[in-house]
Amino acid sequence: MMGSDDLQHDTLAEQLLELAAKSGAEAAEVLQSRSLAYPVFFEANRLKQLESAQAEGTALRLWRNGCPGLAVAYGPVEPQALVDRAIALSQLNEPETIELAGAAKNQYPDLGETVPVEQLVTWGREAIALIREANPDLICTAEWECEAETTRLLNSNGLDCGYTDTTLSCYLSAEWIRGDDFLCVSDGQTQRGSLDPTALVHQIMQRLEWARDNTQPLTGRVPILFTSKAADMLWGTVQSALSGKQVLEGASPWSDRLNELVTSEGLTLSQQPHIGPFSCPFDDEGTPTRAITFIDHGVLQLFYADFTTGRAIGSGTTGNGFRPGLGSYPTPGLFNIMIQPVGSVATGKSLPDLIATLDDGLVIDQMLGGGAGISGEFSINVDLGYRVKNGEVIGRVKDTMVSGNVYTALQQLLALGGDADWNGSCYTPSLIVDGLSVTARS
Repeated sequence: MMGSDDLQHDTLAEQLLELAAKSGAEAAEVLQSRSLAYPVFFEANRLKQLESAQAEGTALRLWRNGCPGLAVAYGPVEPQALVDRAIALSQLNEPETIELAGAAKNQYPDLGETVPVEQLVTWGREAIALIREANPDLICTAEWECEAETTRLLNSNGLDCGYTDTTLSCYLSAEWIRGDDFLCVSDGQTQRGSLDPTALVHQIMQRLEWARDNTQPLTGRVPILFTSKAADMLWGTVQSALSGKQVLEGASPWSDRLNELVTSEGLTLSQQPHIGPFSCPFDDEGTPTRAITFIDHGVLQLFYADFTTGRAIGSGTTGNGFRPGLGSYPTPGLFNIMIQPVGSVATGKSLPDLIATLDDGLVIDQMLGGGAGISGEFSINVDLGYRVKNGEVIGRVKDTMVSGNVYTALQQLLALGGDADWNGSCYTPSLIVDGLSVTARS
């Protein structure tokens, strides 16, 4: 795997800054990224292939006469050609305020540990063996991966920072075909240091057991339990509403709600940049990341922003300027979101214990279609859901749709579990909300 100083000793970035200055740029920034991944693929219960994937990219952003230009190269770079391209693109843009992080030299500690391919193969085989031992009719597909990414950011103000991040991830799906009835249950993990195939298999087998029988869903307005995997749909909308860019554009319904109650008082939402597998020490503008509470006991505290957005809304940058890709300009982005239950809704219960609190309701674990978007309105098809009666799962529901509004649902939180897990870069527990509408085809 790559060492954290691989990019540190590369003189390309310094060369680009020097050439940009000679070409008339008054400010410049270089972002370099190198990644090396070892994915292991399983198909139809067998090891299918081993791969290694390497990628290297360099992005140069500069300002000439106040006009920004951004050029990207992948693989070997011809420095002057990259500078010329960025200069040419700057001539097509309007002048803007130049905002760059100040001088600092920080080589941050490497994050995570490398795991050999042999270990990934062992974990994959172990997981599939455990599933087929319980049910030989199941067909498994899986991917296990170790990826190391080294990031270095330099600018003409004297900033030079970098680190290497090694993450482990896995995805496992089990297909169950019973005549005309097809069922696919999937789950995954992202961690640093180690993965837990036994825990992953337990989650999948529990859901397969709940889906053993099909049953008619409850319809009308009923309590809905979103598993931690499904709850991510709700938090996607919340992250959009907290974006300073959405506030500037007048799209966020919370634009004028600072210091007001926007969700149930039982909810605190924060960003914890130094915890979990998605942690990072600085954003793509070079600002050190920091812990921030955005919603405290339901009260909106702050919007997240990059340099440009922070200046426009008056908060300054919150260290949340990220690039969707090397070829993109920084924009407000949220990561390592932690959902913390507080007060009476904080049950601390496991998923089965949460289910036991429902007299009559629906559990949603997998959905078809996109999320709610910034409006909060959603109408989703339930890909994998279960009917609950008298505190017990009585079977899987099919041809069922759930609709409602995310903002309304979060004001009607009945309970949050103690089973938080990483889903994407969001650490969320399962939760129960009231009053969503359920319809079903007979």
